[in-house]
Amino acid sequence: MSRPEAKGWCPGAHRPMMSGDGLVVRVRPMMARLERSQMLGLCDLATRFGSGLIDLTSRANLQIRGVDEKDHEALLQELAALELLQDDPELEGRRNILMTPLWQAGDDSSAIAEQLVRRLPDLPALPAKMGFAVDAGPAPMLQGNSADFRFERDASSGLILRADGAALGRPVSRDTAVQAALEMAEWFVQTGGTASRRMALHLTKATLPADWTSTAPATQAKGLVPGAAGAHHIYGAAFGQIEARAMRQLLQDSGAKAIRVTPWRLFLLEKAAPVTSCDFITDADDPLLQINACPGAPYCTAASVDTRDLARKLARRISGPLHVSGCAKGCAHPRKCRTTLVGRNGAFDLVRNGLPWDEPQLSGLAPDTLTDRIGDC
Repeated sequence: MSRPEAKGWCPGAHRPMMSGDGLVVRVRPMMARLERSQMLGLCDLATRFGSGLIDLTSRANLQIRGVDEKDHEALLQELAALELLQDDPELEGRRNILMTPLWQAGDDSSAIAEQLVRRLPDLPALPAKMGFAVDAGPAPMLQGNSADFRFERDASSGLILRADGAALGRPVSRDTAVQAALEMAEWFVQTGGTASRRMALHLTKATLPADWTSTAPATQAKGLVPGAAGAHHIYGAAFGQIEARAMRQLLQDSGAKAIRVTPWRLFLLEKAAPVTSCDFITDADDPLLQINACPGAPYCTAASVDTRDLARKLARRISGPLHVSGCAKGCAHPRKCRTTLVGRNGAFDLVRNGLPWDEPQLSGLAPDTLTDRIGDC
């Protein structure tokens, strides 16, 4: 089976997406970082204009949910006042930049990201979902996350630019990295990549220049987990959903200077005291960290089932990763998973070790029986 057609673009601030609970307005924070005052302001806006819920996305962005169409323009003005809306609509759509969360001011990652933002107008027209991973820390951290152009460290501590889907990359320096990415973007367009929409798929049909595939990236670093990280502290958000009220309280109690968002449903509070929280995940072994679940019904019009209440019930009853998807598009985790439950016509299909749109092992499972049956499936 093939994946049902998904949206061909990601929501932004200027171009939001309508969902079952209203507009989804995405905010792309610069360098994946918000000052304390900006995050507090965003919490206030989520309460005033939305449902009070903020999503952490797989591209390390933030989304305000439940915005009424009539309030959209007023919300944009408030975001601009917080300096969270710095681009014109066209450039905002191009600023799909995934940032390693442990960057430091003046390091290679920050220098490349700043230069990349300045050069966005020089990019050719690319498909809407194409993006960059600025992953030039001591070792890559973002190799499992969606990106088409990857700035990474190699095994000898040099820098490479690697096309997603290619095992090897092109040696670059912090001064030449962005120019090399512009050249790769031009190559993608000129060789017909626009029809494929993503780099990895295009590389199944086209061959990169030989000198762009000479150097292997360093081994991926160990992933982040909730807990202390030097002078900072990391928390998890179940299913990537944050209540504005809870975030406001956490910022107050921890004294955090700023927040950095990640693509793993984790966020880092800079120079923050540890806080015991019932609203966020603080235990690295919490099973909710292994569970993906989209908003489901009634928040998404494509879903016919509630997803997250069921996922919470199953969290401690199932071993290993679990994906609960409201429909076969699998937006929360469009990858293989040990156990995937896919909503269809008010019931669930079960897929083992496959993609959400693969042929199910069992079909028509009633939601109210799954907590008893899942161990037997």
